Amino acid sequence: MSSIKISLQALRKLREMTGVGMQDAQNALQESGGDIAEAHKLLRKRGVARAAKKSSRAAKDGIIDCYVHGTKVGVMIEVNCETDFVAKTPDFKSLVHELALQIAGASPRYVSREQVPASIIESERAIYRAQSASEKKPANVQEKIVEGKLEKFYQETCLLEQPSIKDPKVKVGTIITDAVAKLGENIVVSRFVRYQLGEEFGN
Repeated sequence: MSSIKISLQALRKLREMTGVGMQDAQNALQESGGDIAEAHKLLRKRGVARAAKKSSRAAKDGIIDCYVHGTKVGVMIEVNCETDFVAKTPDFKSLVHELALQIAGASPRYVSREQVPASIIESERAIYRAQSASEKKPANVQEKIVEGKLEKFYQETCLLEQPSIKDPKVKVGTIITDAVAKLGENIVVSRFVRYQLGEEFGN
């Protein structure tokens, strides 16, 4: 593949969008023929692959962040990374605070779908089956409707499945994956608690 001339402006813009190093940005722009949007997609795909490799690494450091919205809603969240160095970076702190804002605004009950108790899932399925049965549709169609409603349940109640309140086109889990690729360490949301004035704890 012949080399093309990449402008400093294009390099700067791509690095601002992705946080990658100069060489990675240069290579992506070369491969995409200078197209910034395509280079961005290419880097995101590579970032997801890198993040997947890092997901098994121990995340024993990190920070706890607190956020209070007015005087009615309060959030405390623990997010872990691998080293104290990354935990102290502005990018990591910003990510954790963004997650706290997400929890305050979107009221998730669990971090991920894996944390949802089996009894809750079966209860939801039973409700959805009863609803779809009343519509008198074929059994296979009813089951697809049930699974579709269960996916929506996960999107509403699981932090990693929720659309970001900053950009509804992007899932919270994708934002974390992008941060893993950018910061070079595994990042794990360990736990959170959300308080709302007048609401019984645990609801």
